Amino acid sequence: MSSAVSFRPATSTFEDGRAFAHYLDLAADGIFRAILGRRSKQILAKAFLEPGHDLSYEHVIFAVIDDSIVGMLSAYSGRQHHDSSARPLLGAAGLAAIRLMTFRVLFASMVRVLDSIEPDAFYIQAIAVDAAARGRGVGSILMKKAEGLAQKHAANRLCLDVAAENAGARRLYERCGMTVQSRWPKRLRLGSLKLLRMGKTLNGRANAD
Repeated sequence: MSSAVSFRPATSTFEDGRAFAHYLDLAADGIFRAILGRRSKQILAKAFLEPGHDLSYEHVIFAVIDDSIVGMLSAYSGRQHHDSSARPLLGAAGLAAIRLMTFRVLFASMVRVLDSIEPDAFYIQAIAVDAAARGRGVGSILMKKAEGLAQKHAANRLCLDVAAENAGARRLYERCGMTVQSRWPKRLRLGSLKLLRMGKTLNGRANAD
């Protein structure tokens, strides 16, 4: 019999930070590695240790099998996002902060899209599962956990961004009731980079346990 999947909140440790960096880049199809360079995992892991920003351990839940992390959910409310500080990431980046700022300038329109999270929405920043653990419903359970967190934050909508070409992720989100609400870019194509904002209206709200 295969081992059961369990879930735990992340802790402010460098080990969890490296796991976070791995799954964040996996979910984002390597974009963080492209932006921050070869030290991207160390940079993200260091920023992860600090509270009060989008990349913090505070917003992360890990899926675990036999004491090994096999998946991750990173999500936060629109209000938490708007209160987020860029200082932990810039401080952790060091010289790579120049690369980060250059990206923000060159892809300003995409950054604006990613930042367009309404205060009453709950945003899934990343959800990823190791290939060896797929097919066991881990992704679907993480999505349910995201919806539960959204309701605890009194959010009226769950949303995320996904690459248009990521058919597997889109199928998961569609099974969970999410639909495409907007696209980027709307007119001009920028190579193969196309993002879809998917969302779901939340009817019920749950109180925190």
